[in-house]
Amino acid sequence: MAKPILVANWKNHPSSLKEAADLLTTLSRRSMLYKKLSLYIAPPYTYFESVSKRIKGFANLASQDVFFSADGPHTGSVTPDILKSFGVKLAIIGHSERRALGETNEVVATKLKTAFIAGIVPLLCIGETSRDDEGNHLQFIQDQLKFSLEGIRRKEDAEKLIIAYEPVWAIGKRASEAMSPTDLAEMVIFIKKALTDIFGRDAADVIPVLYGGSVDGSNAEPLYKETGIRGFLVGRASLKSKEFCEIAEALISS
Repeated sequence: MAKPILVANWKNHPSSLKEAADLLTTLSRRSMLYKKLSLYIAPPYTYFESVSKRIKGFANLASQDVFFSADGPHTGSVTPDILKSFGVKLAIIGHSERRALGETNEVVATKLKTAFIAGIVPLLCIGETSRDDEGNHLQFIQDQLKFSLEGIRRKEDAEKLIIAYEPVWAIGKRASEAMSPTDLAEMVIFIKKALTDIFGRDAADVIPVLYGGSVDGSNAEPLYKETGIRGFLVGRASLKSKEFCEIAEALISS
């Protein structure tokens, strides 16, 4: 059975390289726990060299984004060849914060293709900003998947794809205000149905779906155990070693 997946998205934190090193030192003390997972850590680009050296043996390096072109001069951009030179295995693509800055499904689709060509596993983020009784948010999710995955039909690519469902309305709240296991289970079924429409059932069945949105040690176990997800994409809690450890333990014990 495949290992649970845990992705730490540090965003623009910690505020210094020393803090990042201290956090990794603390995480490394539980390396035997993290080895039981497919653990990825996505730090700011400026921390790549230090992080890549410190996580050897218990985690993989990930990127918070990938530039949509592998060729040519692109001032201020980090291209796939640079990511791979640091050992990046996975790239977060289409995060809600990138989409809020104007990143469209079409741009996301180009980035996904770039990641596939480079041999980097793409973690496609989807998620609605709000829910409604009419079900419009379901159409929104379906459209995100359809247009973000435009042009990607090969079974080999589908088998390398990971989906992260992050309802924007749940991000940054207390665990008690996060999505309930029942609602999440229903959404996972819906996402799998949408993926089946795109790739066919066999390919859709093997695509892991992660959840992100106010996950901590208090709600990680029921969210994982009762919903059909394969792990978590964690933001804020990934910077708190104790909380992050509790999430990891929930994935192992479930």
